[in-house]
Amino acid sequence: MLLPALEFLDHDVSTAPLRPTEIIGEIDPDLVIVDATDDLAAASSTCRAIAAAERARALLVVVDEGALAAIKSTWGFDDWVLPRARPAELETRIRLLRERVRSTRTSRARIGDLSIDEETYVVRLRGTPLDLTFREFELLKYLANNPGRVFTRSQLLQEVWGYDYYGGTRTVDVHIRRLRAKLGTEYEQLIGTVRGVGYKLDPAGTATD
Repeated sequence: MLLPALEFLDHDVSTAPLRPTEIIGEIDPDLVIVDATDDLAAASSTCRAIAAAERARALLVVVDEGALAAIKSTWGFDDWVLPRARPAELETRIRLLRERVRSTRTSRARIGDLSIDEETYVVRLRGTPLDLTFREFELLKYLANNPGRVFTRSQLLQEVWGYDYYGGTRTVDVHIRRLRAKLGTEYEQLIGTVRGVGYKLDPAGTATD
């Protein structure tokens, strides 16, 4: 076994080939342990794919001591461990990783290729960060937290800008236009327009005007 200490711990363990599609498509674990003791290139690509997947998962890399200098934070893993780790150490790492992922899930929204991290105020499209202003982020986050629901301009102004904002609803139109421009032509219709009513975040990416 890759981690002998696992035999002494009370966890349900499934194994899969070192291929992202097998891990992401076939099983739905809270934690993924990736074997980096043999093929570092395969381990790196697997880690990156899992880290970019829609569902947040804790990612633990098993690496030999001699290869520690080769692993990089850009792989996207959360923690690493040596194959000879003792049961108490491994159990502690697993527990802390699972707690971290549970808290992360509550602060992230994902709509298709679009991910929104409320803790870091970063929006990524296909993994690439978008350069959004604070208000653009808040507007997109509010729509994403209510996918498919139509909001009037007045509602969005109240919820995103606040009761004490004295500008007109034209402000909403300007920010929507800027958001669409930053999403690009392929994704601009994620923000749909309902003529005569307002806007919605449309997971299907189809506007109704």
